[in-house]
Amino acid sequence: MSTTLITGIGELVTNDPARAEGGGLLGLVHDAAVVVEGSRVAWIGRAVDAPAADVQVDAGGRAVVPGFVDSHSHLVFAGDRSAEFEARMTGEPYTAGGIRTTVAATRAATDEQLTSHVARLVAEMRAQGTTSVEIKSGYGLSVHDEARSLAVARQFTDDTTFLGAHVVPAGTTPEDYVDLVTGPMLAAAAPHARWIDVFCEDGAFDVDQARTILATGSDSGLRGRLHANQLTYGGGVRLACELGLVAVDHCTFLSDDDVSALASSGTIATLLPGVEFSTRQPYPDARRLLDAGVRIALASDCNPGSCFTSSMALCIALAVREMRMSPAEALHAATAMGAAALDRDDVGVLAPGKVADLVLLDAPSHVHLAYRPGVPLVAGVWQSGRPVVAR
Repeated sequence: MSTTLITGIGELVTNDPARAEGGGLLGLVHDAAVVVEGSRVAWIGRAVDAPAADVQVDAGGRAVVPGFVDSHSHLVFAGDRSAEFEARMTGEPYTAGGIRTTVAATRAATDEQLTSHVARLVAEMRAQGTTSVEIKSGYGLSVHDEARSLAVARQFTDDTTFLGAHVVPAGTTPEDYVDLVTGPMLAAAAPHARWIDVFCEDGAFDVDQARTILATGSDSGLRGRLHANQLTYGGGVRLACELGLVAVDHCTFLSDDDVSALASSGTIATLLPGVEFSTRQPYPDARRLLDAGVRIALASDCNPGSCFTSSMALCIALAVREMRMSPAEALHAATAMGAAALDRDDVGVLAPGKVADLVLLDAPSHVHLAYRPGVPLVAGVWQSGRPVVAR
């Protein structure tokens, strides 16, 4: 198996805890080099100590960071909701009801149309440095359309999530729909999914319904996730902690009890600042969470309604500016902690034996991701040991 030496790295972010003492939270290595063998990292260190390799690539003094791990996205959909966005920007409040507009368009789309659309968005993400992505269903809300949405998503990632419990579709009652989600829909969706999710929120599903849905999903071999506390205070975050879920997402409105539960349980709070940017809601208080010892991940929540961005770099910049995270904390949350939110230890970190997913920045430091918001800094992307984006 051939080896490639990437040298000329001005600053390398490893996220490797073994390097934390000298390199801080990000395990920084300066004047660094990386050896890639096949799809994995074989060696990391200072360039002067680098071993020989079959091929050598010069990074030109650029900073290199792990590929972003986007642990929350809704990419399987059809249609457009720009009019809804425009209405919000002129004063109308955000509610979950717009999801039904996307459901109608998604049901009307062919498998080929949905696949093409997901492929375009995944390529858009990759060009911006995202090398691992979770993709949810949730815009089908019928047995057939949820199963086919997950089959489409599975073409692009193993981290697929069954979100039949997104909202209650028109023409049914909440009770009947929960029976459908936990019965025939789950049976059809489970072969294509790794996770099961519930939108536990006013206007969607309450805590008892969420508990039932997650329990039946677990019985079918799916691990649980939750959307919770996005629109108002509620019991969703505490439910996630009680059940020992690996992550709970949104976490915008948190009581002191919610924060304590997150800190004591170890459940990761996945924050989605692009949503607050796109809806004008208050941003989550990341500093409060970090100071309490809560683990935080950042993700895009790319979806057609509340946040149609695929840019993890934008999420990092928003987390630093609006949520009081340091640049290092935000990048760590978008890489290593995103991986942890998917219960993965093979990505989000650059160390021997890990997947060689890395991003070259046209910048001397990772700080530029927040320092230069909106600027396309990604000069190259390597995924599973091979270059897939070059600029």
